[in-house]
Amino acid sequence: MEAIAYSHFRNHLKDYMKKVNDEFEPLIVVNKNPEEDIVVISKSEWNSIQETLAVANNAYLSDKVLRGMAEVKAGKSQKRDLIED
Repeated sequence: MEAIAYSHFRNHLKDYMKKVNDEFEPLIVVNKNPEEDIVVISKSEWNSIQETLAVANNAYLSDKVLRGMAEVKAGKSQKRDLIED
């Protein structure tokens, strides 16, 4: 994960916004006071994180995902062809 100074980020905001969105890579923006450092991520990445948290906080869904992963690991899954309309 790249880290840049706040002033450089401010001076090149448009370029960094494009880079974060195009590369799906978070960007750390550091300041003189480390408590004011931030992380910039794309909206799609943010939405993905929120969805993951929602699943993790839902006992039913979380258990279902874990059971599915265990089945795959145990070789109890089946490969299916995708049928397109």
